[in-house]
Amino acid sequence: MSLIRSNIFDPFSRDLWDPFQGFPFNNSRSLATTDETSSFANARIDWKETPEAHVFKADLPGVKKEEVKVEVEEGNVLKISGERSREKEEKNDKWHHVERSSGKFLRRFRLPENAKVDQVKAAMENGVLTVTVPKEEVKKPAAKAIEISG
Repeated sequence: MSLIRSNIFDPFSRDLWDPFQGFPFNNSRSLATTDETSSFANARIDWKETPEAHVFKADLPGVKKEEVKVEVEEGNVLKISGERSREKEEKNDKWHHVERSSGKFLRRFRLPENAKVDQVKAAMENGVLTVTVPKEEVKKPAAKAIEISG
């Protein structure tokens, strides 16, 4: 059994068991082993749908808005990415406990067809990123009266 520690300096980081390690193919399914992500990879994001929009809220404490990218790729995939920098270590510092994570994060969400991807708005306030994707109005087909013969 092999445990993959997403951050070797953080004893409370996500420990993932990789059942495919040691197989002849190189296909690790762990997000923690990719170059693009780290222990901060699973940034907590809520997605709710209101009558007017799809609203995404991400908890990103300690991350500046300049360190976050919000993009729409492949036409309808919302991509939220960024990086929380590691705190600078002074030579004389002695760490007793480390729980806060640092590193890159990346999340993707496939948006439904009714999303207006050209009108996406994002705002950051108090460590919470809010991304609003307006929805197109669903046009109900007009009812057409049919004359009954006979």
